[in-house]
Amino acid sequence: DVQLQASGGGLVQAGGSLRLSCAFSGFAFDDYAIGWFRQAPGKEREWVSYISRTDGRTYYARSVKGRSTISRDNAKRTVYLQMNVLEPEDTAVYYCAATTAVATSPWLASRPDEYEHWGQGTLVTVSS
Repeated sequence: DVQLQASGGGLVQAGGSLRLSCAFSGFAFDDYAIGWFRQAPGKEREWVSYISRTDGRTYYARSVKGRSTISRDNAKRTVYLQMNVLEPEDTAVYYCAATTAVATSPWLASRPDEYEHWGQGTLVTVSS
């Protein structure tokens, strides 16, 4: 059974950085692409970033592009989301999710219904 565990959230001042981690347990990590989503209080869930299974292809939402880097360590079965120059608008619960589907565009990567497994979130709070 696939399980995902997001961690690394916390309280940070605006302009600061955080690195979120998504630990994968179960079979065939290499078969899954990983996406990050977030949900702020009172708002809908928003896609943040995506990394493909093996070729390292990445996509970012406009709201975080240029400030964030997604990466994966297949040996450690972990995906990371490095977030820099954080803004109060980045405050949200961040979730990672896994999909066996191949996303060939940011639009496809952003669709929550493409993801088969979801982890519990980690809270990021950015103070002004």
